[in-house]
Amino acid sequence: MTTDLVLANARLLMSDETVTGSLVVRDGHIAAIDTGRAVPKGAVDCDGDYVAPGLVELHTDNLERHITPRPKVAWPHSAAIVAHDAELASTGITTVFDAIRVGSILSNSDAGYNRYARQMADEILAMRAAGMLKISHHLHLRAEICSETLTDELDEFGPEDRVGIVSLMDHTPGQRQFRDVSKFADYVRGKHGLSSEGFQAYVDHLCALQARLGAHHEAAAVAAAARYGATLASHDDTTEDQVGVSARYGVGVAEFPTTEEAARACKTQGIQVIMGAPNLVRGGSHSGNVAAHALAEQDLLDILSSDYVPASLLMGAVILGALWDDMARGLATVTAAPAAGVGLNDRGRLAPGLRADLIRFRCADTTPALRGVWSQGRQVA
Repeated sequence: MTTDLVLANARLLMSDETVTGSLVVRDGHIAAIDTGRAVPKGAVDCDGDYVAPGLVELHTDNLERHITPRPKVAWPHSAAIVAHDAELASTGITTVFDAIRVGSILSNSDAGYNRYARQMADEILAMRAAGMLKISHHLHLRAEICSETLTDELDEFGPEDRVGIVSLMDHTPGQRQFRDVSKFADYVRGKHGLSSEGFQAYVDHLCALQARLGAHHEAAAVAAAARYGATLASHDDTTEDQVGVSARYGVGVAEFPTTEEAARACKTQGIQVIMGAPNLVRGGSHSGNVAAHALAEQDLLDILSSDYVPASLLMGAVILGALWDDMARGLATVTAAPAAGVGLNDRGRLAPGLRADLIRFRCADTTPALRGVWSQGRQVA
């Protein structure tokens, strides 16, 4: 017989309001929600803490950090996946779309990228099937337009892999995220230890690849997303024209637009805007692009992503809650909005019948402290 979990005397963050009440979990789902401060016998007294849906993360580079903890250092993949999973659970993330790069550069030994996507996807899916993971994992293929092997790698996946997102990534220097080539130099030379001559050769190589294969690769990635049944995402849109192209492709979410112009164009086109929570927490972009708080102040921000700092996701949502004077709205950017953006209608909200993916936390100013995380009703942190 299953014992119900009851979280009582909590501030429940509903889709558009915060109410004091209790929530009943049964068989991995939310069974009932009541209002009031009563604490029934056997219930957990939340003492006024917030209770919200588990966080939904659409784009994180965190797995790659565990796979390569230092430049040129490889870590066993199974151990990296387990550590990544546990870290995300500890920050309140209960659904993650693991970002895996497809599209390699094999002919440049200084800063090339080896193929790994199919193997990594197989390992994630196998560990998920074996019940080794605490939270819900999905696939996000980062289609690197400026590469040599993209079409071949996309062909290794199909509808049976349940790829949730395909994002169009073009990191050619001099545009999008790296309009300022000096920022690209800081990033690449710091990561790969390139000399100034080696860096320039790398830039030339990338630009030549983009000129030769860019249009073909972009079309292939758009077609692959349709074949998989995946949400199509743009990445680092900078101009209104680029957003127009994204809209014609059928892009549903725009990851990290770099300018207010692009974010405003996304709003016009009905494309949801994703911004990085680290940008919000730090007060600005590390690449010198538009600040997330500036977009939030103009109602041009829909979804947050933890990007490269998992713990930033909940903190970013709390900061938005304070900025908008509406905690429910702030939390929706990391729960309801991302879930809806990728068609996951069984989570992201507190409502009877939905998955019991839940977090309990309290705040000191805009710093949240987690006090419990549940995935399908099972406590994982």
